Amino acid sequence: MYAVIETGGKQYRVQEGDIISVEKLKAEAGDQVILDKILFVSDGNSVSTGSPYVENAKVEATVVENGKGKKVIIFKYRAKKDYRKKQGHRQPYTMLKIESISK
Repeated sequence: MYAVIETGGKQYRVQEGDIISVEKLKAEAGDQVILDKILFVSDGNSVSTGSPYVENAKVEATVVENGKGKKVIIFKYRAKKDYRKKQGHRQPYTMLKIESISK
């Protein structure tokens, strides 16, 4: 059984036992999270599609950790003008372990 979920403006294809990294959620490590924006659910024989979301479907997940991604360097400059600007960014994320998918 698998599902396509939406969280943080992105879509993810998940199965039970998967570990995914999503945009940061307001939850601590070990907390239970219920994702209810389910776009598609398949259990092998039957398929449910939503418009936009599947009714009464949910995915339960556990927060593994909250963290920050690798640093991305933003470097701006103008040739021959002595203008240089260096900036770094680390995107926060939440790592989820998918526990169950229900239709």
